[in-house]
Order: sequence, then C-alpha cells, then structure tokens
Amino acid sequence: MGWEADVLLWIQDNIRNPILTPITKLFALIGNHGEFSIAVALLFMIWPKYRKQGYVIAISLASSALVSGLIKHIVGRTRPYNAIDGLEPLVSKLSDSSFPSGHSSAAFGCMFVVFLLLPKRYGIPALCYSIFMALSRLYLGVHYPTDVIAGTLLGIFFAVVTTTVYKKKFAPALPAEELGKDNE
Repeated sequence: MGWEADVLLWIQDNIRNPILTPITKLFALIGNHGEFSIAVALLFMIWPKYRKQGYVIAISLASSALVSGLIKHIVGRTRPYNAIDGLEPLVSKLSDSSFPSGHSSAAFGCMFVVFLLLPKRYGIPALCYSIFMALSRLYLGVHYPTDVIAGTLLGIFFAVVTTTVYKKKFAPALPAEELGKDNE
C-alpha cells in the first residue's frame, strides 16, 4: 500500500473538516448507483436541442459502468479502510470491491461527454462535478488513489470513444449549434 496509505491518512489527518465532510457525503449519496449521472443523461435525452448528445452521454455512462463493475468483480481489491490501520471511512462500509472507483467512472463517463459535446456553460460545471466526485472518494476513505485514477481514466476513455463515434457518424449532418459549438 505504501504511498497510497500515506495519501489517504494524510487526507484524513489534514484535509477532513466540518465544512467539506457533509458536501462529500452528499456527493457519495448522489453518486450511488449513478443516479445523478443517469438523471443528467435523461435530462439531455428529453431536451430536443441536445437529444442526440443525451444518447451519447447515456451510452458512455452505461459502458463505463458496465466495464467498471466487471473489472471490480474480477480484481476484487479490498477497500482501504479494511487494509490501512487507522483509516476511518466517513460513510458506511461498502461490501463491493475497491478497484476501480465506480463513482469516478460513472461521473467521468457521463460528464466528460457533456464537457466535450455541449456548450461550456454545461461542460465546465460537469467537469468540476466529475473532479470533485473523484476526489471525494479519497476524502471519504473508501478508495485508493489508483482506484480513483483507474475509474477516471475508464470514464474518460468511454466518453472519448462514444464522442468520437458520434462525431464521425452523425456530426457532419448536424448544425453547429446542435453539436454544442455555440458555447452559449
């Protein structure tokens, strides 16, 4: 564990505070089972202007969640609070494996598509949400740094792949404002 244990214990001892703790717990709650990301995908799917992008978001989210869950099952890495003496999780102990972070994978699988395809007024907050979601997993003591890095990269991978396929197959026929290029 070495450096990863050091990072998590340092966060616990130096970063945790009464202001950030309820915020990170809220992020954990809305990230459970991908509810918030699913809601974002559905919102864009029912919004006529961004319907096609909503489908891309949903496909990326589903792909990253499916592969993340499969890898989690195969790898079977124990949670850090079960392996690092003195590390206290700030949420209920989880029964599934640690690697990769499903919260990070889902957040980036969804929100990175928003960042890539939609106007900056949606994309930048979406990217900030993803980053905070990933960092919250460390703050709460439920994932190792490499779990979060892997989940983040997995989500970004599927976001880039689905966005690239969308742009190659459908984007040439769409007006620029529908591609999110209007940067509203």
